[in-house]
Amino acid sequence: MNAVLMALLLVVTLTAFALSARKRWKLLTIGSTQTPIDRIPERLRLTLRQAIGQQRLTRYPLAGLAHKAIFFGFLVLAIRSLILFARGFTNDPAFGFWLLDAGTPLGNLYSLVKDIYIVLVLAGVLVFAYIRLIRKPARMTLSTEGLLVLGIIFVMMLADILYDAGAAVLHARTAATATGNIPFDIWSPLGSLFAQPLASLPDGAIRTLWHAGFWVHVVLVLVFLNLLPYSKHFHVITAIPNVFLQPLDPPGRLLPIEDLEGKVEREETLGIRRIDQLGWKGILDLYTCTECGRCTDHCPAARTGKELSPKAITISLRDFLYQHADALTGAGTASGNAATDSDETAPALHRADLVPAVVSEEALWACTTCGACEQECPVGISYVDKIVDMRRYLVQEKGECPAPLQEMFQSVEMAGNPYSAPEEERMKWAEGLDVPICAQAGEIDVLFWVGCSPAIDQRARSIARAMATLLNTAGVRWACLGPEERCTGDAARRAGNEYLFQAMAQANIETLDRYSTKTIVTVCPHCYNTLKNEYPDLGGHYEVIHHADYLAMLIAEGKLAPRQPVKAKVVYHDSCYLGRYNDIYDSPREVLRAIPGVELVEAEASRDRGMCCGAGGVQAFKEEEPGTDRINTVRLKQLQDTCAATICTACPFCLSMLSSAQETDDSSSPEGLDIAEVLLQSIGALHPDSN
Repeated sequence: MNAVLMALLLVVTLTAFALSARKRWKLLTIGSTQTPIDRIPERLRLTLRQAIGQQRLTRYPLAGLAHKAIFFGFLVLAIRSLILFARGFTNDPAFGFWLLDAGTPLGNLYSLVKDIYIVLVLAGVLVFAYIRLIRKPARMTLSTEGLLVLGIIFVMMLADILYDAGAAVLHARTAATATGNIPFDIWSPLGSLFAQPLASLPDGAIRTLWHAGFWVHVVLVLVFLNLLPYSKHFHVITAIPNVFLQPLDPPGRLLPIEDLEGKVEREETLGIRRIDQLGWKGILDLYTCTECGRCTDHCPAARTGKELSPKAITISLRDFLYQHADALTGAGTASGNAATDSDETAPALHRADLVPAVVSEEALWACTTCGACEQECPVGISYVDKIVDMRRYLVQEKGECPAPLQEMFQSVEMAGNPYSAPEEERMKWAEGLDVPICAQAGEIDVLFWVGCSPAIDQRARSIARAMATLLNTAGVRWACLGPEERCTGDAARRAGNEYLFQAMAQANIETLDRYSTKTIVTVCPHCYNTLKNEYPDLGGHYEVIHHADYLAMLIAEGKLAPRQPVKAKVVYHDSCYLGRYNDIYDSPREVLRAIPGVELVEAEASRDRGMCCGAGGVQAFKEEEPGTDRINTVRLKQLQDTCAATICTACPFCLSMLSSAQETDDSSSPEGLDIAEVLLQSIGALHPDSN
């Protein structure tokens, strides 16, 4: 081999890669926030499961298997590449990787494993070529870049086979006992197999093919390395650290804007206005996007023809970032420092508001914050936090949002609920029931957080009444706040009004602490998520239990005994804020299975792949963005396809959205009930009429 040529090749290509990587690193570090690197064992387990084990790729079986074949094949063949780099300087097997040289036990085993993975990689390449050229799924970005990379991988595998085949022929001809035949080597099956048709060629031709296999493999590895920083395949480098660094907080937790009053006084930006405010983990997200489209494939807004596409937002932000890289890193300024808002010499576009320069307001407000995009992403990219942060800037800095949300903000601020209901209506749901109030009750074990919808919405009041009756039947010592209860602020926060959220949260925490609250039970997943995952950031630490978990516990303890049959075929609809955000899937189903006569069936889209009802992300309080369908209508159709007579939920907003879809549905729609209402029918207690 030619040591000078190998040295020159390595110096040139690795220097070029180092310069490209340095540019990407400088761009990464413009991020304005830090990501904590803590809980290392948990992060390592997550990385092994999601990045190395590629857990989420199995959700698309064919593509998942193909990607796993190529991924693990590259890990195995990386050793071969290192061996070939070393052999560029010497053929001495004692140099560098002698343990893996042919003939040694470990070398023989590696050679066999390598050949197996070459076959798997070639199969994976053919699968992806079929997907890109024949199937052409709408979710994927189909570009010549993807085909180019597949071609590079395919040729690299053939070059490796050619190198082994040439080596097998040359070894047979130089062996002392050579007979002219090339024996089949069980440890190198591909090389032996492809050596047979080469046996008739002269030595010169064999050596040429052998060298060609060597240099094609080496050059393509280095070419591919230098393509990475300029393509979507940068995820080959960034995916593992991105998964390792993803937040370990509950998925439903939004980070608060700390020192909100101070930021207002200092006139600091509230939310995300510019690309450099994404934070370095946010920029790493952009580097890592594979453009697979799994996020958009499961986005309820995208599936119903809305302008929103999580993939498109990520790609647009990444393209904008790359377009203005020099200005952002200072490469285009005389001082070498990154341009700031006050830098008159810097190009203005890189300092433009992301909304609407990169992301349209219509796309931004179409998000239901359901988390389906993040659940599907195989490389740990977050979307909801970026969308909410852009909403925060629009609402708190520019005062811009859909008109119904302005009315909702005013209602929450003035009336303590998003429905503009006066305070005296807060307890109408309890008329005719034995409902203790904290202000008059003695010592209690559980505080029942009713929530605005079950307290005020005419249909949802039946859920609160059923829950109160079940608590009384079970003999639980409980009470509710009554007129002292206020909106948790969830809707305001998801709409971007962080100031209003924190004001509501602090007022509620003061009330809860005044009663020494320890355990809270609520029927609303939105209240549950906010009280459990977000109030602790503001000092509100409580044990928060959703009524699905609490009812399942009461049944297991024998305090509630469902005896009367409820003969019905039931399909359960998973709430996004209960399921994807808080991993509560089993307990509502356990409650339904405990009821005699209930036949529980599953929709095709269920559990962590259940489709959003369309209420989340403050959609329940505004008009849905234009599209081909309404989200709740599509979800209702999925549930109707099970032929169930009853649709059960554990969320008043889901029940409201599905009921609304039923009103516009021409077919015979199934009945919609909360799990507490169905359980109450079986308990035998008098069902309280909705009031």
